[in-house]
Amino acid sequence: MELIITHIAIAVNPITRKHKTLHLCNAIIEELELRNISFTVFNEKWPSSFDGYSDVWIIGGDGTLNYFINHYPNCAIPLSVFKGGTGNDFAWMLYGNISIKDQVKRILESSPKYVDAAKMNERLFINCVGIGFDGEILASSMNSIRFIGGHIGYLLAVIIKIFSFKEHQFSITTSSKKWNEHLLLLMVTNTIRAGGGFYISPDALVNDGKLNLVMIKKLSVFKRLRYLPVIEKGKHLHLPYVISTTEKQVSIIADKLAAVQLDGELLYAQTLNIEVLPNKFLFRY
Repeated sequence: MELIITHIAIAVNPITRKHKTLHLCNAIIEELELRNISFTVFNEKWPSSFDGYSDVWIIGGDGTLNYFINHYPNCAIPLSVFKGGTGNDFAWMLYGNISIKDQVKRILESSPKYVDAAKMNERLFINCVGIGFDGEILASSMNSIRFIGGHIGYLLAVIIKIFSFKEHQFSITTSSKKWNEHLLLLMVTNTIRAGGGFYISPDALVNDGKLNLVMIKKLSVFKRLRYLPVIEKGKHLHLPYVISTTEKQVSIIADKLAAVQLDGELLYAQTLNIEVLPNKFLFRY
């Protein structure tokens, strides 16, 4: 598929315009001006639609991208995302660790490709949903994660939570299986990474029409500490206390209201109905 880039809408996170984000925006503008490519920057209020633009370039983290897909769920023009947040897991999935100059070049030279998204209850997500442990890390440490930043902030929050977390009991149903377990970790992912660098689903593909369900059973504090580096590096799927499968739909009922991390945003729910949305959005990468 080839869609020519003619006029780009640059959507900057309208809530937290940090120095990093503004610097990133200026660097992108400089690259586009060198190439005489037309663009419009939206850094305070985003329009009701992006009709008339050939592409939308989003500057922000996973939360900003989640905000975008939920406000423009039927957006059919190509998207690109630049790492302007704390985790940036979805952007890393698409572009890895490359410079802004190289990312702009890659995007301008690429044809758009479809990627999957997913829906949890009535909310879209594109990277992952974490229930219980992952959600409580975010609930208890949102400010420290954002202040320290990215993977280090998340890792410190994980270590602290390891000593106090009490596993929830979950009833989990897919099209072919059922589980009723006390779980340390329960995540439904569309991509490889979460938490700014934890390789929760190392085999995940963003365009396979499936979601990856990862469950880690109840563990002692010692085993939590022992296997944290293993989970961080994505070497955990073979371990006996890990359940991993690919699914198109997952229904989850927690024993009580649970904290939920959805693309880095905090929600609370007890019943979650999750389904994949194949080929939902176009991205250049």
